[in-house]
Formats: sequence, C-alpha cells, structure tokens
Amino acid sequence: MPPADAEQRSREVRAALDGLLQIRRLTRSRGGDPEAAPADWELRQPVRAVALALESGGITPSSVDAAGTRSSTGYRVRPGERPGTVVVEWLGPPGTGAAREETETLGACVPVLARLGWDALLYKGPRGRRFLEVEPREV
Repeated sequence: MPPADAEQRSREVRAALDGLLQIRRLTRSRGGDPEAAPADWELRQPVRAVALALESGGITPSSVDAAGTRSSTGYRVRPGERPGTVVVEWLGPPGTGAAREETETLGACVPVLARLGWDALLYKGPRGRRFLEVEPREV
C-alpha cells in the first residue's frame, strides 16, 4: 500500500475506533471503562469488531488480490463455530512462512484484543495450524 493510502487508512481506523468507544460510552448502562467490554453493536457484528480492534492495534490484515489469491501476510477474522465467537488466523501467500510466524503473531494479538474487551485463547487446529478463538469479555 502506498504511504499516502496507508496514512489515510490509519486515519479511518482511528476515527472508527473513536466512534466505537463513543458508542460504548453512550450505551453502557453501568458506566465504567468503555474499553472494558464490547457494546451491543459489536456483539451483533463480532467479525467486524474484532478486525477493527486488531487493525487499530497496529496488526496488519491479510489480503487477497482480484483473483482471490492471498497477496499479503496478516490476520484473517472469520465467524467461529459457536455463536458470538470469531476465529483469528495468521495467513499469507504460499511460501512466505506465515505458518512459522503464527504462534508469535497471534500471541501478539491477545493483549490488543484484551485491551478492548475481548478474550482470546490460542489453539492448535488441523495440520498443526494455530488460531485464536475470540469471544466478548463478560462484565
């Protein structure tokens, strides 16, 4: 991504996170820290909410090109098997070594998610690939 585009994206992510935290402040009936737990909006759209939390924490999303081929290494968020949960995977183009990086990089995602009210546990899945299962923190 060209530097100007990256700077614009960074501004957009900051604005989205600021808006999200404002939603939390306005809708939290008990008051308290707006970063403590996800708002109802996030609970209805956990894939988007977790992706925003990760990107706002400086973690790069993976991407695919127009043909659907993975073109950059980063996180991918998808719905989890249980309602209200999501799975975070670390993926990259073939031959980039993303599988060797996943324990460390997914581990770095855990405190980023925790800071915004999400609990994440690291698991080993099929073929030894690691992933995070993420769910909202209960308050």
